[in-house]
Parts: sequence; structure tokens; C-alpha cells
Amino acid sequence: MQLESLKVFCDLCETESFTKAAQMSSVTQSAVSQTISALERKFKSLLIERSKTNFGLTPEGEIVYDYGKKMLQQFDSFCSKLQGIQKVISGNIRLASVYSIGLHEMPPYIKRFLKDYPDVNVHLEYRRHDQVYDDVLGNVIDLGLVAYPIWHARLEIVPLPKDPLVLICHPQNPFARSKSVKLKALDGQKLISFDRDMPTRKALDKIFRDQGITVQHAQEFDNIELLKAVVALDSGVAIVPEGTVKQEVGNRTLAAVPLEGKYFRELGIIYKKGKVLSPAMKEFIGEERHLPTFSPARPGSIAPLTH
Repeated sequence: MQLESLKVFCDLCETESFTKAAQMSSVTQSAVSQTISALERKFKSLLIERSKTNFGLTPEGEIVYDYGKKMLQQFDSFCSKLQGIQKVISGNIRLASVYSIGLHEMPPYIKRFLKDYPDVNVHLEYRRHDQVYDDVLGNVIDLGLVAYPIWHARLEIVPLPKDPLVLICHPQNPFARSKSVKLKALDGQKLISFDRDMPTRKALDKIFRDQGITVQHAQEFDNIELLKAVVALDSGVAIVPEGTVKQEVGNRTLAAVPLEGKYFRELGIIYKKGKVLSPAMKEFIGEERHLPTFSPARPGSIAPLTH
């Protein structure tokens, strides 16, 4: 029996998806099914309950998953220690990021990392913030990149440098002539916003409530590129991370104005507790962390903007 077969089985157990398990091992769904059938023949037991509605493990499947996971973790630890002694930095890193970080914050970091460690393969996928958490907890990816990391009992959080927030508007908008803008000046303004379930939107809503500011949410988006495009049409103003509009400001399709009070968006890397980090993953995290300390939000809350 190969460890790879156990890995496929454990991936399936954690994702509850033949499609995702296949993607994680770069095989077909048929190959996943064949691997599970081979394990069941090996152990002379059904491991998965065949149900059209819910994914479930048989008692035998629970045992195979529990001990198989421990064996895989021990093997990962063995490989990690061996690479550490040999000072070999190689292997794969699976990343998932919210769009604004993955598209704008990460490219220069990844480029520098790959230049330093050419034998490492970094695979980056873009996800909504809730999907990043699900993929980390389900072991679909190794590391997640999120804004306003939320505390979770099964997650580790590595804080990243905070990201300044700015007001963006059309270059002909009156705000564009200001050196800085007070949040109070946005009272009654038409705001192009993130969807209300997104962390940055939640944080901004709390700031507006605390300061007694009422804005008109004219349009809402879950994609920062669409949000910027609407602002560029002079349909309203928006508050976004400064790093996401450098190109537009340089092209003069948008103007970015600092907010008085120096408001920031908190960023972090998340990974599952107990995960064995390879030397490549440790180096990647080390590349990113300039460690401004902060306290992640507890369940049901959101870390406030710092000002």
C-alpha cells in the first residue's frame, strides 16, 4: 500500500468531494474512485458510505482516516526535517487568496520568493474570503491570504504588514483636489462599496456607525476590479487598499486621496493548526512576515480598522 493512496483517501475525507480530491493529487475523479476501491479491497471493508445525499465514513473508514492522517503527518515531518538538514528548499506550495491581495499585494512577493527559491512551485488560486477559510480547514490548500483574519480554534494566523486605505474617485471629482479627506466628509455621499458580507465592508460599516456617518451604498461588488471600474466612470467614490490602485493612479484613470487618521486594512496568512510546514512553506511565511502584532477577531466579530 502506497502513502499516496492514503493521501487520496484522506483528501477525500476532508473535502468530501471527489472533484477536489482529484485536483489535489492532479489525477482524475475516476482515479480517486479506483484508489478508494483498491483500499477497500486491501482492508476487506467498505470505507465510505455510498449515499447520494451525504458523504460519510464507515467505522472502518474512520479508523483508516485517523491512523492514515497520522502516518501522513509523520511522513511530512520526516521529509521536512530531512530537507532542513540538507538545506534543500523545494516542493509545492498551494495558496488561496482573496482577489485584492492575490492580484495586487502578492505578485512582487511571489516573484522575489521564486527568484530566491527556483525549485519551489507556487500555485495561487483566487477565492472569496469564506472559501479561503474552508479550503485551509479542508486541507485543499496549504496557506490562505485574507484580510482581517478571524480567530478560529483550528487555525494559526501570521500577521502581515497593514495596508493603508485611501479614498478613490474620478480625477475630476472635487475630492481629487484635496490633500486628505476626513471620514466625516463622506456623510451623505454616494459610495461604491464591497458586498456587505466582505470583511473590509464590515470593518468600514463599523467605523461609519461609530462616527455617526451615513453613506449611500449606490452599488456593491465582491470584486475590487469591478468596483474600481465603476468609480472610474464617476459613479461615486470608494474606500480601498492603497496598493490595489497604483496602476490606475499612475494612468490617471483614478485619483487616490489619503484618509485623515491613517486607516489600515489588516492582512494575514492562515494555515491549519497541526499542519507540518515544509521548509518551503516556512521560508514563504518568513518572506512575508514583518510582524506588526495584532489580535485577530474572535468568532462573530471583526477586527476594527486601526487609526
